[in-house]
Amino acid sequence: MNFDNIWCWLIPLLVGVICAILGYLWGKSNSKTEVIDNSAELKNLNDKNTKLQAELNAAQSKLGAATVTDHTAQLKVDLDTCKGKLKSASATNVVSSLAASGATALAFNAEAAKSAYGKKIKQDDLKIVEGIGPKIEGLFHNFDIKTWKTLSETSIEKCQEVLNSGGERYRIHNPGSWPLQAKMAYEGKWLELVKWQDEHKGGKL
Repeated sequence: MNFDNIWCWLIPLLVGVICAILGYLWGKSNSKTEVIDNSAELKNLNDKNTKLQAELNAAQSKLGAATVTDHTAQLKVDLDTCKGKLKSASATNVVSSLAASGATALAFNAEAAKSAYGKKIKQDDLKIVEGIGPKIEGLFHNFDIKTWKTLSETSIEKCQEVLNSGGERYRIHNPGSWPLQAKMAYEGKWLELVKWQDEHKGGKL
């Protein structure tokens, strides 16, 4: 056997085995390094993700609270606006009803009227006006003038027209002070009205 030929085969074989072992060891070493590096990076990414999630939750909470506050404020404004409109509409309806019915807007104080005249006074009794009797009161009622307020707002010319509608016997009356007297009665100025009538007999100015 030729030993020179054996060493020619054996030496390359040993070198190949040694290279294979070294390659395996080197690859395993790199693999461990990569795993360690990847684990650290993964942990870092997880930490960042947790922090970002916390920030997102906080931002959503603030946004929700701000939205609720904005809606609450807007609802309050809308509610106040509706209340204002309702109050205005109610007041308008009351005034319209009073105007349509000819109702007395001021409260009638029966005791004060009785104290001034010494007798019971009926509300919106036109006969309280000096110069107006039952017949003339009926004429005014025919013209839908049934309250002190309405009479106080009636012109003297209109009062004369009402008298003329009753014929010749009523035309001689002077209605010049009737709206004034009705106004005092409507405003509850009973002492002032009594004094005025005492000084102007027959309702003459």
